[in-house]
Parts: sequence; structure tokens; C-alpha cells
Amino acid sequence: MRRWLAALALAGTVTVLLAGCVRPGGSDGDLTDDWPALAAPRLFVPATDTCLPRVTAIVQAGTYEVVDCSRNHLAEAIHVGTFTGAAAAGDRPEPGSPGLRPARAECDQRAREVLGGDWHSARITLNIALPSAPAWRGGARWFRCDLSETGSIDNTRPVNRTGSLRGAMIGDSPLIHRCFDPKLIGENLNYMAPVLCTEPHRAEFVGVYVERDMTWTQFRRAHRQAHTRCMALIAVFADVPNNSDLPYRAGSIFYPPSQREWEEGDRGVRCFLWSDDRKLTRSMRGAGPKGLPAI
Repeated sequence: MRRWLAALALAGTVTVLLAGCVRPGGSDGDLTDDWPALAAPRLFVPATDTCLPRVTAIVQAGTYEVVDCSRNHLAEAIHVGTFTGAAAAGDRPEPGSPGLRPARAECDQRAREVLGGDWHSARITLNIALPSAPAWRGGARWFRCDLSETGSIDNTRPVNRTGSLRGAMIGDSPLIHRCFDPKLIGENLNYMAPVLCTEPHRAEFVGVYVERDMTWTQFRRAHRQAHTRCMALIAVFADVPNNSDLPYRAGSIFYPPSQREWEEGDRGVRCFLWSDDRKLTRSMRGAGPKGLPAI
């Protein structure tokens, strides 16, 4: 009974105080109309031209982190673009889906501008980072283009580096693919060991062709066509005729994108000159028929 009486007494006190309120001088009595309006919430957008301690396909504001490019890092953000049109409608495109093709095309162009060359021709990989699914539902429509240095043509996992990749393909860059000494298991290629072109070797990078019209499944069944396209690049690279003698001068090795990259729109196929009957001790660039004879 005492608790009820205390509460009643308190309520009565409050009533008296409210009844006795006096409006302060200069006040209009409205407690809200002079408050500033709250700013509209801003969507998180990652920065460009920054370096990143890790590689991730999904970027979240709560775990977002950048580092100075002079420190060890695994990736470098070179561009942040915006999905528009059909690509911006509906659900967020998933990594490895055709919905990322417009984004990858934009990233590819930007990467070439930043690097000073085609990233397919170097130990560099291009990845696309996306907002989380909840952020997409909240209106986020950005994508980020990330470049990473890789260990080798065979090991495309990003490796730690220091310094920006800006201009990394200009001049005599150690990242650019050149000569290799392929290691075989039986008749199957195991891996490509990079060597100086003045050292004995059997393979040399000659360029990239773009396969626009095939699905991934079709490409996997069209090895002969891939070799034909690479042989055409070898003829131009070595300055030899692309005729019936060409297979007696050299063979070819090709490295396609991964299936995920292919579905996203990366169709750049890397081509290599292959010499299975003799070791080479110089680059075959511009070698001509005498430098790359038909045997």
C-alpha cells in the first residue's frame, strides 16, 4: 500500500509542477521547430586510388580498411564505377555472373590506362569488388576495380607488394610476361618457369587475343581454334609467314581466363610460342624465317 501511495504522491507533484510552468522569455513554446533537420543518411562508397591489405569480392563499411601503398598490401583500388540501366535493376549481380560484364569492361579499360598496357600481358590480375546484398537493397550501386600482383602465370593468387601499380607496364617491367622454360609431366604442361630470354628456354609470350562469340563450354571444346588464333599471333610476333610452314617453325600454348572471369566478360586468351624440338637462347620477336626456321 505504501508503494501505491508514494507513486500517487509523485504523480500529484508532477501535475502541480506542470500546471505551474511559465514560458521562458523569448520562447514560442514549441519545443521542436527550431531544431536543425537531421542530414539524410549517406550510402557508403569505397575510395579509389588506395591500397588494400586484403582481396575481397564484397566490401562492407564495418570492415573497410585501406593502407598506405608504401606498405605491404595485396590489392590496389584503381576505379570506382556505378551500375546503370539494366545492370542496376533487380538483385545485385553475383561474382562470376554475366551481370558484371559492363563493370568488368569499364574496369578493364581503366586498368589499361593506369598500368600503361594490357594487364593480361603481365603478372597482374583484375578483380571486381561489390557492395553487400543489404547495401545493394539500400540503394548502393557502386563497383570497385582492384588490381593485384600475382606470383606467376600459373599461380594467379595475389602476392604482397609495396608501391603503386600505376605505370607498372611502362618500360622494362619485371611484371611483363617474356620467356619461360615449361615443365612437363609426360606430354602435359605442369607449369611455366619464367627465365631470362638469354637463358635456354622453350616458350615465349607473344600476345593476347579476345574470344568474343563463344560460351565457356564452347571454348573448352575448341582447343584447335584457340591454337590457330595463337599461331597467327606467333607469326606476327616472330615476323614469319602464317602459312603451312608455320607449324614446323613453332607450336603454341594458350592460357584462357578462369570460368568465373569468362562469365564476367573477360575473354582475353594469352598465347605463347612453344619450341618442342630445340632450346632457344634469344627472344623470337622479329626473328624472321632464319631466326625461326621450319624444321
